[in-house]
Amino acid sequence: MRKLSLLALLIPFVSASLFAGGYQVRLQGQKQTGIGLIGTPLAFGAGSIFYNPGSLSFMPNKADFSIGASGIFSKVVFQAQNSDYQARTDNPMGTPFYLYGAYKITDDLSVGLGVNTPYGSSSVWNDNWDGRYLIQNISLAAIYIQPTVAYKIGDKFGIGAGLDIVSGAVEINKALPAPVNGEFNMKGSTVAFGYNIGVHFRPTEKFNIGVDYRSKIDMKVENGDTKFTEIPTSLGDYFPSSGNFDATLPLPANLDVGLSYQVTEKLMLAFEFDYVFWSAYDSLIVDFKVNNDLLADSRSPREYSNSAIFRIGGQYNISDKIIARAGFYYDPTPTNEDYFSPETVSLDQFGWTVGLSLMPVKGLSIDLSYLQLSGKESVKMYKPDNFGGTYKSMAFIPGLGVSYSF
Repeated sequence: MRKLSLLALLIPFVSASLFAGGYQVRLQGQKQTGIGLIGTPLAFGAGSIFYNPGSLSFMPNKADFSIGASGIFSKVVFQAQNSDYQARTDNPMGTPFYLYGAYKITDDLSVGLGVNTPYGSSSVWNDNWDGRYLIQNISLAAIYIQPTVAYKIGDKFGIGAGLDIVSGAVEINKALPAPVNGEFNMKGSTVAFGYNIGVHFRPTEKFNIGVDYRSKIDMKVENGDTKFTEIPTSLGDYFPSSGNFDATLPLPANLDVGLSYQVTEKLMLAFEFDYVFWSAYDSLIVDFKVNNDLLADSRSPREYSNSAIFRIGGQYNISDKIIARAGFYYDPTPTNEDYFSPETVSLDQFGWTVGLSLMPVKGLSIDLSYLQLSGKESVKMYKPDNFGGTYKSMAFIPGLGVSYSF
């Protein structure tokens, strides 16, 4: 019997970690989401802790606080090649959230603290679907805590930086092929560190330029738990009911550049370019603490490519109490054509957004957003298991937030 490769067992762990369930979105502020997920050139208050710490130095108020969450309703449809067979995910609602607080110590020095969830989702396929040996279901959660400091130099330039403290956890279930015919479960958690640094330049009162860099973070999982169930007695020694593993996976660095311009007293337009350094995910090395003739460590190539995301959006002040927003972006997949698996259903995606802020009293803003994602229908193949077909994805993401400043 051939070895049961860790490539088949553990690829879902890394893939979902990076893509948050098949798509990467920055749901870290409802105002920014409504404008096409643009935030780098905008000084919208405490939300700049994530989007551009340098913009925090231009916070218009002494203190700013915001809290919010989104509901992710997503679905992936798979159509087998040369067959009528079709499968689709039955995903639970994802609930990414954020919490920010910022305060101006002086006119030039600002500090803040952010808590958000830029990676996290659940993906559930039917237990008996054709790709069950690659994945049945996965649940991922990652929480970022970011203390931040920003300083304004003169009237036109601000710089800021934050420390990223990341806590992550994942659970995966998949079926095992014959002659094992069992089930595999794995759980892992870890804490890692990174940083976020940004600059904000305001050459005129109407024109803003922002640049932000978020570092690569290596998520090192040590002593994660593995469990094999329903294993034939004759193979029990090879696939133990409990065990441990180590693995290291990269969350890629991001470089964001954005521009905004106040066209009229009521209309503002913005553009942003996000470059994601996906090439950091070249291969996956996984180490089982106990190896045997059927269960061995592996090094599996992934060979992702860097990708560029283009965003455009705008906002319009309908009145002193109502602001409307809209945006659009294109997010190409970085996946390698030879290693496209159903845990990483990351297709070329188009995103449309709208948003609304209601300000019933001074300092209080009720922020609404809606994001719709459409993954381009594509034929994809996972060559190691000769598994392929046509994939299509979609997601509907409403969001609600509240911010208060004084």
